[in-house]
Amino acid sequence: MQNDARARAAQLGQLLLARQGWLATAESCTGGLLSGAVTAVPGSSGWFDQGWVTYSNMAKHAQLGVARETLDEFGAVSEEVARQMAAGVLAMAPRATLALTTTGIAGPGGGTANKPVGLVWFGFAQRAPSGVIVHATSQIFKGDRDAVREASVAFSLQFACNLLP
Repeated sequence: MQNDARARAAQLGQLLLARQGWLATAESCTGGLLSGAVTAVPGSSGWFDQGWVTYSNMAKHAQLGVARETLDEFGAVSEEVARQMAAGVLAMAPRATLALTTTGIAGPGGGTANKPVGLVWFGFAQRAPSGVIVHATSQIFKGDRDAVREASVAFSLQFACNLLP
């Protein structure tokens, strides 16, 4: 694991601890690397609740409640799926206050003109007094499969740190 991901995970942990918050994750293209980065931080048991690796569409639907229609219409690598994954994490993890999700094409194959290799969608959901707030954003990372996955972890953690006030 890269040192920047470890540092970002530690920073996120400090932010969550200060807010008495809890993190939960759901990963597709990162296959557990995000949860791995988080649990590499000493003391993460005080702010990391749980995580899922929902690699298949069936797992996204069965474990997180992503609508089959959404998967059929937009595909697994889409804003809509990233958002539904994030909302589904908070629905399935009642203690969590923040959800991070990843879904993308790490390569080397699988890309198309509209969804190139390196495209990753990120979902972020937060519990707020007004209800659940969901954000999604995408990035296209360059490099091989490992580089795309590692960059995805670092980006997700940094974006989450920036989300917390």
